[in-house]
Amino acid sequence: MRSIAYLGPSGTNSETVALYYLETVLKEPNIAMKHYPSIAKVMVALDQKEVDLAVVPVENSTEGGIAITLDGLWEFDSLHIKQELVLPISHLLLSCADSLEKINLVYSHPQALAQCQKWLESNLPHAQIIPTNSTTEALHSIKEKNTTAAISSARAAKVYELPIIAKNINDYPENCTRFWVLNRQTTLSQGNYISLGFSVAENVSGALVKPLQALAKRKLNLSRIESRPTKRSLGEYIFFLDLEAPHNEKETQLALEELSKYTEVVRIFGRYEAIVL
Repeated sequence: MRSIAYLGPSGTNSETVALYYLETVLKEPNIAMKHYPSIAKVMVALDQKEVDLAVVPVENSTEGGIAITLDGLWEFDSLHIKQELVLPISHLLLSCADSLEKINLVYSHPQALAQCQKWLESNLPHAQIIPTNSTTEALHSIKEKNTTAAISSARAAKVYELPIIAKNINDYPENCTRFWVLNRQTTLSQGNYISLGFSVAENVSGALVKPLQALAKRKLNLSRIESRPTKRSLGEYIFFLDLEAPHNEKETQLALEELSKYTEVVRIFGRYEAIVL
């Protein structure tokens, strides 16, 4: 049976996206769902053929890129982007406490904690903040103590039968996260977006300008650029780019060919469509 990996346990935003993809996009709800304790292990599972697909977060509108996802794409040559799904995020505070004043511990994934930082400072200034591997990892434990809470989702509150003590606690109401569905196919899909990464041979003046000019002069709109260290030497970086692919396929190919002339390594991670849930 085919399977899809996601960051678990049950109730995470990654699971919500995986379910939507299977039921609405693929229309194959019988594909087995397997959860893993970290994003890194989700990607390793796909690379090692434990699963056929994987769902991973790549960027949040408040906190930016997910470093572990970008590093994994660069590390594992077998992984490619099949689809993008954008999930609006509304964080809730789940707790068995009678009031906010009784809460002294708050658990959640570091991204969720960062997205609710101002709310936490205003409403729970004395609470200790404990990072976890996912937004649902600590939900079993908060049932046992009425002085603890967790930032999670409405789906998680339903799955774990936990009271919602506060709603919409993210600092910015338009909060959303981009997720990528990954597979191991090397053939590029069709779509309006292309994601790629490249490194440059030397850290010299103009090393980044020439690759970007190759894209700009052929009117490929650069919608996102982010750098990550190569982990070889201080000051060496990998550049991750998202492009809006034009209808003129010839211009796209010419731009990518010229890009390779000015770079050390170029990796095309995928061409895909984006869907907002």
